[in-house]
Amino acid sequence: MTGTLITVAPTGAESSKAAVPALPVTIDELVATAKECEALGAAIIHVHIRDDAAEPTLDPGRLRDTVAALRQSTDLIIQLSSGGAVTDPEAARLAVLDAGPEMASCTMGTVNFGDAVFLNRWDFIVDLHTRMAERGIVPEYEIFDLGQLTTLQRLLDRHGLPYGGHVHVDLVMGVPGGMPGTAEALVACHRAIRDLPEGTTFSATGIGRTTLPVMLASLSAGGHLRVGMEDTVTYAKGRPVESNMQLVARAVGFAQLAQRPPLTTTEARELLGVPAR
Repeated sequence: MTGTLITVAPTGAESSKAAVPALPVTIDELVATAKECEALGAAIIHVHIRDDAAEPTLDPGRLRDTVAALRQSTDLIIQLSSGGAVTDPEAARLAVLDAGPEMASCTMGTVNFGDAVFLNRWDFIVDLHTRMAERGIVPEYEIFDLGQLTTLQRLLDRHGLPYGGHVHVDLVMGVPGGMPGTAEALVACHRAIRDLPEGTTFSATGIGRTTLPVMLASLSAGGHLRVGMEDTVTYAKGRPVESNMQLVARAVGFAQLAQRPPLTTTEARELLGVPAR
């Protein structure tokens, strides 16, 4: 396909509602954001949830309610984060799959995450990958550093292809402690991706001020895009993001300039091996 797969990551686990009032944290806010972004051209929503105090949570009941609400209101592919917050235990992260998402993230290694550590042990990665295959959930393999692509190759060699048979990775770039959000780093990853199974696709995410260079480099290399207020809360220097819709609209504009218009949700499902509803 020659189009662009656009994922919106609207909330994340890092920013507070007090500091970023536009952040969608309730189910109603998340559904409204999802509908707006789908209308513009997003095909996937990458979901973190918050509790009644707007703090990050992996509460099983709230996860199930969120998935149900998004499924009822949109045709977006629902991708839950299995990362949660960096403090979440492995058991709670595995239990995310019980909420029945169509996709879930699967991070390929441990990384320094600012002043914290995002822990992803090999055995945990294998368990997450295996459970997704058993439950018919398509993984998005999240890559925070170049060596994690080698870990992904090892995983696939030892434990087989994911459910649906298609390998899709997301390059998360610009995290303090991970790979830089530069065109040079993306090119290095692009070369390594060629060693993965034929047909592997990638999206790229630029954190903070790396959003624009990563977006342009990904489109130039034939990659796809993830944008949203999880990854940046500044639209331009000194200008806060007003909504996730604003970030999706910019990504859509760049994709159209590259003559790679956004994929529909139906086309995205075909590309990723996600079954139609």
